[in-house]
Amino acid sequence: MNKRLLTLIVLIVLSLLGVSACGGGAAAKKRIAVVTPYMANETTKYVIDRFKEGAEAKGWEVSVTDTAGDFNLLVSRIEDAVTQKVDAIVLGMGDPAQMTKGLEAAQKAGIPVFGLDAGIAPGVLLNVTSDNTDLGKVSAEALLEAIGGKGNVIMFTHDPHPGVRERAASAEATFLSVPDIKIIEKKHIEVPGPVDNARKITEDLLTRYEAGSIAGIWAGWDEPALGAVQAIEAAGRTEIKVVGIDGTDFAKAEIAKGGPFYATDAQDFDGMAAKLVELIDAYFKGQKPTEQWYKIPGKLLTKENLGQ
Repeated sequence: MNKRLLTLIVLIVLSLLGVSACGGGAAAKKRIAVVTPYMANETTKYVIDRFKEGAEAKGWEVSVTDTAGDFNLLVSRIEDAVTQKVDAIVLGMGDPAQMTKGLEAAQKAGIPVFGLDAGIAPGVLLNVTSDNTDLGKVSAEALLEAIGGKGNVIMFTHDPHPGVRERAASAEATFLSVPDIKIIEKKHIEVPGPVDNARKITEDLLTRYEAGSIAGIWAGWDEPALGAVQAIEAAGRTEIKVVGIDGTDFAKAEIAKGGPFYATDAQDFDGMAAKLVELIDAYFKGQKPTEQWYKIPGKLLTKENLGQ
């Protein structure tokens, strides 16, 4: 074999090794697809952004897709992620019961699906969320305290969200346990646009119910609570107290004013995001989760303890 041919063979081998090394490096970078129907919601965006930051700090590649409340499109986006052969899928606050076809595709492809304040269904490995039963109970108790344990109560809910559904069930049970409390209306709040929708619904309720006939409004999250407060203040019906859940900055600002917004039960979104990153990292390292539900406690915020 002449020297020129030998040199050419060596160069070809080195080139192939280089391609192989590059390919191996690219394959080693984990890819995660986050899909959500609720990115327009302030807290959904916050917790997904925190998760993305934590995941990217691990060197993972993260894509986020929002379907603006369209669950059929959400299923398609899960199927797209499966086709792209991502390493993991994260459901951001969507109800997995409405995504069966997409979850089946992920399961068939062997792609793990993790819930972030979502729920558990076949095909979902685990769910990191708040203790929604406790959030509902504590927020309802706060409203009871604000209205002196008696009067008519209105509830703002959103059943497509498993967490809100669980909170509402817990809050309702708490209200029903008090003889002098009556739930006179339960209203579904639309998403996107929960603030505007809740404000319009509250305006209609205030027209139908005269002053003194509504003691309080319980909202399954802060945005409809804010809409209710806006309508109450515009109508001069400040005898009505409102509570929400999430601990958003706008809720804390309203509570600090001492007006109708009495309390919010703050979720630990930073803790939820960090926990999910930890669990996915462990999964990638071969450690299977020991539980399906990982529940992070909340903290009730009132005017008295906002600065604590």
